[in-house]
Amino acid sequence: MELWQSVILGLVEGITEYLPVSSTGHLLITQRLMGIGLADDKVASDAFAISIQGGAIAAVMGLYYKHVWQMFLGLLGKSPDGLQLLLKLIVAFCPAALAALTLEKWIKGHLFGIHPIIFAWFVGGVIILLVSRWKRNNPRAENSKSLADLTWRMALVIGLLQCVAMWPGTSRSLMTIVGGILVGLRPKEAVEFSFLLGVMTLGAATAKDTLEYGPLMLQTFGLSNLLVGFLASTFSAALAVKWLVTYLQKHGMGIFGWYRIAVAIIAACLVGFGILTERRPEPTEAPSVSEID
Repeated sequence: MELWQSVILGLVEGITEYLPVSSTGHLLITQRLMGIGLADDKVASDAFAISIQGGAIAAVMGLYYKHVWQMFLGLLGKSPDGLQLLLKLIVAFCPAALAALTLEKWIKGHLFGIHPIIFAWFVGGVIILLVSRWKRNNPRAENSKSLADLTWRMALVIGLLQCVAMWPGTSRSLMTIVGGILVGLRPKEAVEFSFLLGVMTLGAATAKDTLEYGPLMLQTFGLSNLLVGFLASTFSAALAVKWLVTYLQKHGMGIFGWYRIAVAIIAACLVGFGILTERRPEPTEAPSVSEID
């Protein structure tokens, strides 16, 4: 892997991780177009793609350090609100963690391919457009709840919806943001809870892959590529997060629905013309991690 490829992968990861467009789908397609992950480096490249999520995690922890610090104080018994937020994030995290432990090998063997991702992109786009239309047609259903109003049941609903994002191409951010909006959170608070839940979910996945495949990644790609990918991911994720929060406060999610549908059509055309090749890993390859898209 060349350094410029690490930069591109880091930028793609950072930009798409917290937008409702599927970072896994974008990374897989980008890797295929650059000829990465098609041969003996398949396991290492999958682990690399997940490990650079650490940059996106660092960006959110920096931008939302007040919530992170509040939860830390909660652990020390100095912030009841911080402890409540942390416990509700754990409740939301548990369904995906349990599902990942039981379904990881099956998902790796059947869903990590271009065709399932294209399908998920298209269906996710339609879902966004339907939710946006419902919001326009039901102005009285204006969301008013803050993170302080989040109940255990609401957190569990968001967590169950996050499980759907185990299908590559679905988007963890899509399911958790939509879930937050559907249970009554204001868009800004739904985004914040989604991002904080992402720190926990992606952090677990990144740590697992780094510990398990760290030596292989270093041997295959080198430390410089990992660092460059991490930094590119951190920088682009910070910009994407700040933009998304501002954008959703003024506009709806409709643009992401049309984007997903357009990307699905373009990817399908690339497959049809033979530019993108389908290569599904065998179940025994189960490369990396309990990945939540």
